[in-house]
Amino acid sequence: MTRRGNGALRCAGCRLHQSLCLCALVPRLETRTRVVLYIHRFEERKPTNTGLLATSCLTRSEVRFRGGPNDAAVPFACEGGTEALVLFPYEGATPLDRLKPTAPVTLVVPDGNWRQASKMHKRVPGLAALPCVSLPEGPRSTYRLRTEAHDGGLSTLEAIARAIGILESVDVQRALENVLLAMVERTLWARGGVPRSAVTTGIPEGARRHDPQSGVLLRR
Repeated sequence: MTRRGNGALRCAGCRLHQSLCLCALVPRLETRTRVVLYIHRFEERKPTNTGLLATSCLTRSEVRFRGGPNDAAVPFACEGGTEALVLFPYEGATPLDRLKPTAPVTLVVPDGNWRQASKMHKRVPGLAALPCVSLPEGPRSTYRLRTEAHDGGLSTLEAIARAIGILESVDVQRALENVLLAMVERTLWARGGVPRSAVTTGIPEGARRHDPQSGVLLRR
């Protein structure tokens, strides 16, 4: 059974194996910042995607899918009374900590692999005209489920969390990062990459390790 074929074994909410479901740990966070996630359609079912996990935590968030064969993108329109910024380190992007927005921010976040995300602002009508922002240097990523092609790269959830930490609330940043930690630790444990004692966020009762490619249960 392929990873795509074992979808019935995964939680429809967090997309982890059902025995590792972390939906009970997902908070509902109120923010002034509105997040609009533009995600490539190939990312939708990947259990290692973090952008969708971030939006499941944020009450003021929206997900828009891109990359379909008949995809005709709806032009982006900023919500009234907010200031739109595209969060991606494009050339010429302004570090977010240098800005002083005069209104609540609509944070537009491209999600996908680096190539997909880097082209998103040119392929969605209305995004190319928006100012782009980047994050200042900070701690290294704690995301260990994918190989990062760029030094200093972050997962989408980490980028959103740090941006909101700058714009308004370190508490929201930490809450998002805690959910990511649970996702990473449980996934690594399920793959046999770390012992149970290394999972600081806990393993659900009755959870079993499994091969993520085949869905076959492994020895505990």
